[in-house]
Amino acid sequence: MTPVTVIPGDGPLVLGQPHAGTMIPPEVSVELNDLGRSVPDTDWWIDRLYEGIARRTGATVVRQNLSRFVIDVNRDPSGVSLYPGQNTTTLCPTTTFDAEPIYREGREPGPAEIGRRKQLYFAPFHAAMAAAIETTRIRHGYCVLYDCHSIRSEVPNLFPGTLPVFNIGTNDGASCATAIREAAIREAEASGMTFVADGRFKGGWITRHYGAPERRVHAVQMELAQSAYMLESPPWTYDEAVAARTEAVLTRIVAAILDAAATLEP
Repeated sequence: MTPVTVIPGDGPLVLGQPHAGTMIPPEVSVELNDLGRSVPDTDWWIDRLYEGIARRTGATVVRQNLSRFVIDVNRDPSGVSLYPGQNTTTLCPTTTFDAEPIYREGREPGPAEIGRRKQLYFAPFHAAMAAAIETTRIRHGYCVLYDCHSIRSEVPNLFPGTLPVFNIGTNDGASCATAIREAAIREAEASGMTFVADGRFKGGWITRHYGAPERRVHAVQMELAQSAYMLESPPWTYDEAVAARTEAVLTRIVAAILDAAATLEP
């Protein structure tokens, strides 16, 4: 079972897709309940939504193939919460976003099992991500890491009300140059669709860990409301007509980010 897929590209963009996977190793699957095995908190179809953008920009894609229910590669490996005081899921989640248990009673992973998963499944993803970023930075003199995410537009356990379509995360501006953040905001605002910058989702561990503007590595997370491209309940159907409009906006956002990055002083 290959935990990570890397699709090499020759452009300055790296697309992270840490929650697109649905695979579960057999030794984990037997511990999960039926809800856990159905992996409802997947970033469904995110690879399909960004496929055209990846091709047109020559992006390198780094995709986790395992479900976040096995281990969440966008969480701090120390286990420290990225959103203190707010509901969130952990490095090895034991509940869904709706706080429903995903393990059979008494089968939740302990420290030894979490350590095993970190070694087998967390480490390979981040080795691949670090290599992709460094290769891109050396080739172009800079790298833009754009982390692709999505979530149901209404998850009361995590946030009130309805989520904006575009949720731009830059760790309050620390993970990328100001011009890049402003470019993303400008295009999201021009779309006429709802958006927010550094709201409920400021960027996960990937954005915060790899974003280093001083090294010309600029990281931006985009958390999309799934209503903007798919059915938000099983069978999680991709909606071609709705997705086309969203993809067009994403294309403009990514292009603006790349244009801004290319004009920054070394």
